Amino acid sequence: MRHTVSYLSGLLLAAALTGPLYAAEEIKVDNAWIREPAPGQTVVGGFMNITSPREAALLEAKSKAAGKVELHEMKMDNGVMQMRPLKQIALPKGQTVKLEPGGLHLMLEELKQPLKAGDKVPLTLKIKRGEKTEKLKITAEVRASAPAATPTPMKH
Repeated sequence: MRHTVSYLSGLLLAAALTGPLYAAEEIKVDNAWIREPAPGQTVVGGFMNITSPREAALLEAKSKAAGKVELHEMKMDNGVMQMRPLKQIALPKGQTVKLEPGGLHLMLEELKQPLKAGDKVPLTLKIKRGEKTEKLKITAEVRASAPAATPTPMKH
């Protein structure tokens, strides 16, 4: 009897620790990086791939490295590149949303210190799934800027 109680206690403990299988649905973030700013630059873009197993939305991002972080979108409008802040970025179920140069991205503003290639920058993403809001802590690597291309007219 004692052995049976111990065995059942172990099973109950294992079930409590693992929880239901659907709770293991994790949002996947990969290829998180920040463009290395030019000397004196206090605003820089942040990029990553986000995949959610359920409908979700990225509501905000924060970083100790910046005074504020905004969600942004860049797109061509009548031959002019426009950038605008967004209230949220939709994360459709099972689809990878790419935050990349020239499209959806983060804008880290009011940088608190110079960033150089190889630095690691902590970011906290606030994501809403259903009625729940969760915070996801990630680290983005600062990457050297690509050589400057021909400037595109931009309206902000």
